[in-house]
Amino acid sequence: MSEPLLSIRNLSIAYKVGRAEVTAVDRASFDLGAGSILGLVGESGCGKTTLARSLTRVLSDNARIAGGQAMFMGRDLMALTDRQMNAHRWRDIAFIPQSAMNSLDPVYTVGSQLAEVLTRRGGLTRGDARKRSEELFEWVGIETNRLGDYPHQFSGGMRQRVAIALALALNPKLVIADEPVTALDVIVQRQILDQLKELQSRLGISVILVTHDISVVAYVCDRVVVMYAGRVAEAGPMAASLTEPAHPYTMGLRNAFPDLAGAAGVLTPIEGAPPNLMRPPPGCRFAPRCPFAQARCTAADPDPVDIGGGHIVACHRWAEAAALRVRSGQPDTWMAPA
Repeated sequence: MSEPLLSIRNLSIAYKVGRAEVTAVDRASFDLGAGSILGLVGESGCGKTTLARSLTRVLSDNARIAGGQAMFMGRDLMALTDRQMNAHRWRDIAFIPQSAMNSLDPVYTVGSQLAEVLTRRGGLTRGDARKRSEELFEWVGIETNRLGDYPHQFSGGMRQRVAIALALALNPKLVIADEPVTALDVIVQRQILDQLKELQSRLGISVILVTHDISVVAYVCDRVVVMYAGRVAEAGPMAASLTEPAHPYTMGLRNAFPDLAGAAGVLTPIEGAPPNLMRPPPGCRFAPRCPFAQARCTAADPDPVDIGGGHIVACHRWAEAAALRVRSGQPDTWMAPA
């Protein structure tokens, strides 16, 4: 087996809040292979965006790397100086934000913003930058004569295509897309996801897709990492992790979202809310909302277990997953958590 492009081990990210400190990402571990798409999924506040942004070292001033490694191309991203990290941004690791309108400068044309990346970071001449910009627009399905337009002249979906073009400008090996389709309608969502998947396949890049929507992961991803309250609950090949989930939280997410490619069935929400990470519950953090929780679930943290084929789950009851999946499909199961 080839070495992964990215290998995260026991990564922890903490935020200082007043005199206290909150661990938003708690000992996360997973691998990303070259040329694959990994979905990083979970509810708001689970730590997925913090984890993704830590890979570019673009975090708020009150955040710190509390431990662990993120090995990328033989170097630990968490140990690099700002100057060393800056050399990786855009060239090796690029970022697609959730709101393209907020990431594009409204007073400059989109073509000039592309040119700035290509000339200042990529070292291209103005002429070569123009040719590259036209190529990028063709890749993302935008007419090249629109390079002279301003961000407000594009629809939401077109602005997101511009953001993808910017991310691909310097041929990065890894693209991190943070909720890239959340603000778009379902039809445009599918168009953007199809575009992203086609470009990923054509260019052989790796993608981390951050989303709260498990149906998006099922539609485009090869692998999935499910996060809950700062921890990795389940990780592995997409088909195994979502078709035969072994963690109750993943089972609940699967019931709570419609299928992007088909008609929605009966949707069952997970009752309750994620815990306050200022005072996380003992044991498994999902236990207070889990309909299958037992005394041992609140007594001790479950260790991650490889249940086969790189399918990792952190649940005391993983060996009973088949029976729990049957029960999880019944809406009444989620009405009164244990």
